[in-house]
Amino acid sequence: MKKILLKTSLFALLLTSFAFVKSDGPSLKLALLKYGGGGDWYANPTSLSNLASFCNKFLNTNFDPNYETVEVGSMEIFNYPLLHMTGHGNVVFSAQEAANLRSYLTSGGFLHIDDNYGMDPFVRPAMKRVFPELDFVELPFNHPIYKQKYDFPNGIPKIHEHDKKGPKGYGLIWKGRLVSYYSYETDLGDGWEDAEVHKNPEETRIKALRMGANIVQYVFRI
Repeated sequence: MKKILLKTSLFALLLTSFAFVKSDGPSLKLALLKYGGGGDWYANPTSLSNLASFCNKFLNTNFDPNYETVEVGSMEIFNYPLLHMTGHGNVVFSAQEAANLRSYLTSGGFLHIDDNYGMDPFVRPAMKRVFPELDFVELPFNHPIYKQKYDFPNGIPKIHEHDKKGPKGYGLIWKGRLVSYYSYETDLGDGWEDAEVHKNPEETRIKALRMGANIVQYVFRI
């Protein structure tokens, strides 16, 4: 599986289908995006494992809970239809990294960016290097990403409080396709982490995991 490289949307579709075929072992992993600039890309270390387990239980997926870490400039990103990116601070993409990420996203890949608070001033210009012609747009509450297995009639839920601002869900739309979903002022990853890490109420954690499952279901079209 790891040797397969996505080159077109067709290959992306073929690869994603393997995530939901029950076999002797897990068939696909989620991936955490490692980037430069000094930001803590490694924040929320238990979040993706818990999201994978939640999806396996409630979406009948077959993810390996042991996620992979991939560098933004590496061809390895083409092995993962869904990349997760988080952090609090600086984000820097080189020209080569920006081009690589653009190729990945325009070939069928998907990037979920989860602001862990403090990331916003840095991730927006970084993504401008990837798509100079695009701007993040706030997705309406009736967008399909909020209408998957779980219904979120008011859009993305608030998970972790910092500054009393409302949660926002933004998207980058390339040729009519949502290629990146940016969760802002909510911190879904905190809610995905082990319960004892942030001590969020169980109801809040479930909301976060359900929204994460919606993202997965939207990307994989299951």
